[in-house]
Amino acid sequence: PLLASAHEGSICLWSIQGNLMKELLPFSEHPSGPLTALCTDIFTEIILAGSKEGHIIRWNMASFLEDPRNRKNAIKEELCWRAHATEVVDLFIEEEKNMVVTASIDGSVRLWHAMTGYYFGYFGQARKFELSDTSRLILPSDVNDFPAVIKEESKHLEKKKVEYPLMLDRDK
Repeated sequence: PLLASAHEGSICLWSIQGNLMKELLPFSEHPSGPLTALCTDIFTEIILAGSKEGHIIRWNMASFLEDPRNRKNAIKEELCWRAHATEVVDLFIEEEKNMVVTASIDGSVRLWHAMTGYYFGYFGQARKFELSDTSRLILPSDVNDFPAVIKEESKHLEKKKVEYPLMLDRDK
């Protein structure tokens, strides 16, 4: 068993003994901001995080969970999409239909395809949800970014300490 906690911009995975096993940092090109919601599938192979800026980020943890001590078994960030224009306050995976349900402080509850991040619609809409067609790329009216599939391995650049000393240049 693992415990997961969301922090300012990362997720920490802890052992039951309280040891930090892994820290996940979002890799996508759009910074997600502080994380506000977490959930996993029933097998704890997929972890989803919602952010203050309305993004949803999906990681695959299956290989990591097989052998957490093996550094080759990484947790892979697979998908990032903008689900809401404001903070995500809750989300969960509905595995039978392969959907993610998200809720925001704007009062909306939206449905998304779990594997692709395609938008199905929102609760309260006039039309019925069409859950079988994921080929039509539609977006909510307040979001204009399509889902970003993360194809590369998540190799975070280490922050280099750069000093910029304040120097007076009399010639300038």
